[in-house]
Amino acid sequence: MRILHILDHALPLQSGYTFRTRAILKAQMQRGWQVAAVSGPRQGAGDHDVETVDGIDFHRTQPGRAWPSPLQELNEIRRFARRIDRAVQAFKPDLLHAHSPVLDALAALRVAKKRGLPLVYEIRAFWEDAAVGNGTGTEGSAVYRATRALETWAVGKADAVAVICDGLRQDLLARGAAGDKIFVSPNGVDLNLFGAPLDFDAPLALSLGLHGKEVIGFIGSFYDYEGLDDLIAAMPALVASRPAAHLVLVGGGPMEAALRAQAAASPVAAHIHFIGRVPHTEVERYYSIVDVLAYPRKRMRLTDLVTPLKPLEAMAQRRLVAASDVGGHRELIRDGDTGTLFAPDDPAALAAALAALLADRGSWAARRAAGRAFVESERNWAVNVARYAPVYQKLIDSRASGDSWHRSPVNA
Repeated sequence: MRILHILDHALPLQSGYTFRTRAILKAQMQRGWQVAAVSGPRQGAGDHDVETVDGIDFHRTQPGRAWPSPLQELNEIRRFARRIDRAVQAFKPDLLHAHSPVLDALAALRVAKKRGLPLVYEIRAFWEDAAVGNGTGTEGSAVYRATRALETWAVGKADAVAVICDGLRQDLLARGAAGDKIFVSPNGVDLNLFGAPLDFDAPLALSLGLHGKEVIGFIGSFYDYEGLDDLIAAMPALVASRPAAHLVLVGGGPMEAALRAQAAASPVAAHIHFIGRVPHTEVERYYSIVDVLAYPRKRMRLTDLVTPLKPLEAMAQRRLVAASDVGGHRELIRDGDTGTLFAPDDPAALAAALAALLADRGSWAARRAAGRAFVESERNWAVNVARYAPVYQKLIDSRASGDSWHRSPVNA
């Protein structure tokens, strides 16, 4: 079986999007499937038309000149479709697998129709809701409604649709999408890459002044919807009840300057540490020195519908997890078992939940074990990737070939 993945961006860029992509492609390769990918013009200019990164072949799409919207998006779709078509000629796939945003699906649909290939469209978040969450869009605006309509249209045209969580599936069903072509491929962790927790990194803790402290951590991107302002606002109350509590923020993003200013003005500024971005190869060192990973996402459509990846990584690292009680977190966390849930948009509730968790050390071992077991059994990519097999095979078998390309059976 030969699968061509169609991506907004990919390795060597590092993001939650590229890490999920890598996990999917590597797990499929381990099953014996032949895999390649095409990255879109938003990857940026590169030196190579095709390059291999981490054992995966990526066909690159060079960006064109900038145009005002919507001409920019239309031009990107045209350029991307031409590049996908060239990759199809070179790789000769049995199936196309496009990953959101919807521009990727629109480009892939052109090629699928031209080449008579089945298309799986995978939605990780609705583009219009992601724009609202990132502060670049407004819910209910003309652009929001147009993007939503395009998404619904693309779902109707694709042969099968994968979503990362049940929240997205239910939303599509409410739009009238056919339920028999939608399946859930949840976020997971590649335990071969990110599976063995490191021992406590004492030198790192000492260098940050955190040895012997109670460490709350966040590792990820600093977007407004992540609720990091609520986490910083919770720190005075937390430190009042737990004087050894410190907060470590690893990463960066659009809210970084505002968050740093907020932390500097806090009465417990000495308990708040910004690390900045670190190489992905160094992330596990920071997990090793954190007691509790906090995910205080704000309540909005994006966070209610979409499950994040970071809490799963924390569970895989046998870290305690505390998260806001929004829909995306409820699909991952069983309160009091695999993690702790607290009211969203409420710094006082966040501080109280963290203080109670820090005070209850007797439960830590069981919670860490439960979180790790959940990832191993239900969110391990070696297991998750099997969800694609029957969908791929059904689409390939039902499509009259009409050509000489070899279509091999799925490896069980």
